[in-house]
Amino acid sequence: MKFHHRAVPIVLAAVMIDSIGFGIVMPVLPKLIVTLAGVTLADAARIGGYMLVAYAVAQFFAGPILGNLGDSLGRRRVLLFSMLAFAIDYALMSVAPTIGWLFLGRIVAGVAGASYGPANAVLADVTPPEKRGTTFGLMGAAFGTGFILGPAIGGLLAEFGPRTPFMVAAGLAAANAVWIFFALPETMTVDRRRPFDWRRAHVFGAFKPLLHAGNAKWLIAAAFLWQFAHMVYPATWAFFGEIALGWTERQIGWSLTASGVAMVVVQTLVTGRAIKRFGEARAAVFGMLIGGLAFTGYIFARSDIAIYAIIAFSGFQGLAYPSMNALLSRMTDASNQGALQGGMASLVSVAQILAPLVLSQSLALGSERGFTGGNFVVAAALAFTALLIVLTKVVPKVAKPAA
Repeated sequence: MKFHHRAVPIVLAAVMIDSIGFGIVMPVLPKLIVTLAGVTLADAARIGGYMLVAYAVAQFFAGPILGNLGDSLGRRRVLLFSMLAFAIDYALMSVAPTIGWLFLGRIVAGVAGASYGPANAVLADVTPPEKRGTTFGLMGAAFGTGFILGPAIGGLLAEFGPRTPFMVAAGLAAANAVWIFFALPETMTVDRRRPFDWRRAHVFGAFKPLLHAGNAKWLIAAAFLWQFAHMVYPATWAFFGEIALGWTERQIGWSLTASGVAMVVVQTLVTGRAIKRFGEARAAVFGMLIGGLAFTGYIFARSDIAIYAIIAFSGFQGLAYPSMNALLSRMTDASNQGALQGGMASLVSVAQILAPLVLSQSLALGSERGFTGGNFVVAAALAFTALLIVLTKVVPKVAKPAA
């Protein structure tokens, strides 16, 4: 694949390496929580949800700060800091003696995880507005590629103990920092930088200019609900696999790998073509429709064949977020792309604060009463609500691009 700027493949590779590190630890997290806390699997699902809340609270505050720092100091420094923080986080979690240390590690990861805002800002810096949907789709493909490799590696490494994947993830994050230091060019030119302003370094400040532009407020609301629904995967999938399907760590890893394959295929081969043909709004509608149907399917599916069929089908939900992000990026000037992406990171983290409390609790409560699909009932309802908003408030007022 030919890239229009040398920063693009470097950022995509960095995101892929981060995704590998994240995916490596997912299959072993339930067992590690059970071991450290001495609780049942249902209670471990609750604790896992609280850990995601800690992560999200940290990201909520860090996202706009890192985004605005990227607009002020440049993207490269911010991304380098984030990768070093990731390395420290995974190293900390690999030796955590108690659940409290795991929570501390998640807080550090929340700060580092806000790097996706500056990473998206790099892509916005070097990509024309009409091509940003496709480029943001490649970001999703890079994340999906990491998910192909990470969970499979994590499932295999689990045989050496639940802490081994964290050690490997720490090494990958450190290597990622070295890669960025030596290879990533600065994409935020000096003439476009602006002074750092604490009044804009929060989620409301980041979105303030957008709230007065066209249909941005409805698009932001839909993006929030969609991210809330999509959190059902990181918040509950590993626990759902063990509780509802009786899967081992290796089986959970392979299922996540299959999900990554589906994501990469769609983001690489479909997203750009769909946006060009139908426009960002309609592509987002299609992605959310598929996502809502997939969530509904998981409520009832209990065989491996059915689960993997839904995983393959659900890859098209990857159209939703890059399309919405591209629409929002069009509404923002060049000097505020970092602030926008920082705001988007905080929007995601608000969903991450609320979603684990709702989704993990619904899974745990339902499983204690013999129903193991409560998490996906909530996710489906949220996805279809976001879809309705985009259909009624965004699509009618967004012009279809020329074919």
